[in-house]
Amino acid sequence: MIRGLLILLCFACATFSFGQQNLLPLHSFYKDQLFANKLSKPYNEGSFLPASEGDYDLVPAILDSTPRYYTVTDILYRKHLIEITSKDCYITISPAANISTGIDFSDTSDRTLMQNTRGVFVEGDLFKKFSFATSFYENQARFTPYEDNYYSSVGEQYQNASGEYFTQNAVIPGAGRTKDFKGDGYDYAFATGYFSYAPIKQLRITAGNNPQFIGDGYRSLVLSDNSYSAPYLRLDWKINRKFNFTYYRSRLINLLRRSVSSAAEVYYETKGHSVNYFTYKPTEKISVSLFEGSIWNRGDSLTSKMSHPLYYNPVPFVSSLILDGENEVVSLLGINANYQVGDNHRVYAQLAMNDWNTEKFGYQLGYRGYNLFGLNDFMLQMEFNHVPSGMYESENPRLNYSHYNLPLAHAKGSGFREILLRSNYEYKHWFVDLKSVFYILNDFSQDAHLPVYEAEPSIDGAIFYQSLEMGYRFNRKMNLSIFGRWRWRTTSQAGIPIANTIQIGMRTALTNHYDDF
Repeated sequence: MIRGLLILLCFACATFSFGQQNLLPLHSFYKDQLFANKLSKPYNEGSFLPASEGDYDLVPAILDSTPRYYTVTDILYRKHLIEITSKDCYITISPAANISTGIDFSDTSDRTLMQNTRGVFVEGDLFKKFSFATSFYENQARFTPYEDNYYSSVGEQYQNASGEYFTQNAVIPGAGRTKDFKGDGYDYAFATGYFSYAPIKQLRITAGNNPQFIGDGYRSLVLSDNSYSAPYLRLDWKINRKFNFTYYRSRLINLLRRSVSSAAEVYYETKGHSVNYFTYKPTEKISVSLFEGSIWNRGDSLTSKMSHPLYYNPVPFVSSLILDGENEVVSLLGINANYQVGDNHRVYAQLAMNDWNTEKFGYQLGYRGYNLFGLNDFMLQMEFNHVPSGMYESENPRLNYSHYNLPLAHAKGSGFREILLRSNYEYKHWFVDLKSVFYILNDFSQDAHLPVYEAEPSIDGAIFYQSLEMGYRFNRKMNLSIFGRWRWRTTSQAGIPIANTIQIGMRTALTNHYDDF
């Protein structure tokens, strides 16, 4: 039935060629490939991701070119499960899954770790200038104690009879709020989607709720895909060969239930989010971008209001200067820069500052190297991040730089220094991925970004995280692979045990779900 409706939709299209407006997935695998200089020139569009196929047609460059003589192997290695093609329409449908099991050797309760994600991913081109994608995922999962501790600490906030807030219903980064599953697990679902339309070559209009990311690094200090997807409108304007401008507006949520509502379930508090992003490209290998990301007051638990008219202002830095101190907006200001050195090396940096406060100033320095030691599809990444305490917090916690009670930028929040080393290598579909993360915590609180006044004391300490993953990647369109993974995490934080896990499974990895915090 569904296939028949899709075929009818394709035949109903007018006489245009396929579009090239689909967005590349944001999983780290695709970001690594995007910055690997797979085409004749490097990607250099300012790094406000996801990039579109029209900007950089990456997928054909990374697909397996080995001849396949059977339909099953052709689908397994090169295609989507269902591909519907007509003269003016191209629609694909594939299952999406993340099914794994494992054990934490440090957990004396002998709990079995598990992830059971089932979903569907649909993508299509209609007419010459219109593309779309949608996905839906149903999940049950059981995590390590350090993950449980964090996910439960950032859950929904409810008021008790005395007006104090308490937490229930954990929140999973990149996946949203949960309900209980068999007493020690989580049950949750989430969906993403977008449409992309290019009325002229220089302009692309995108709307949906798919993840966003700014930067060339593994982390971002200004906007990342760590939090839950938010509904948005985005305009990408190529002013000329050297200048780009991105206008992004979305609605964010504080997981604080309003106290009064006529609905069956009380509404959450909302806030506005605006991004103005201006990119200068002096050469095809260098880009420098100015960033302004602002959180706008739309009320509290008792009142609701529209955002200030300057919410729609496209000129960077104007709103934060005009409305300084008026409890209407808090802005994160930043710079993103990168330089492609030769064919195989890229250096990058970010600077970020909270509302013109030089005491809340963070930075990122990083390097990506490809095809080192004569090995094709070998990548080495080194990155340093410094984020001072209070970097993403404001005097009014309702305006903290967060969404769904999760950080909008770095997954760790603020109050740390981070040294990160990543390396991966793929040979004839077999791959190995190594990651090491070392945090030095300074006046850190994992609850500081929440939209209520901080109750937990801040801490100093250190965290070491190590992971090694090996597997076989079948299909690069869907990043379908079987894998085995080992993780080790130790911390000086009291009450959090060592994690020493082994997991095996199968997945289609299109989005990131960070557990290296």
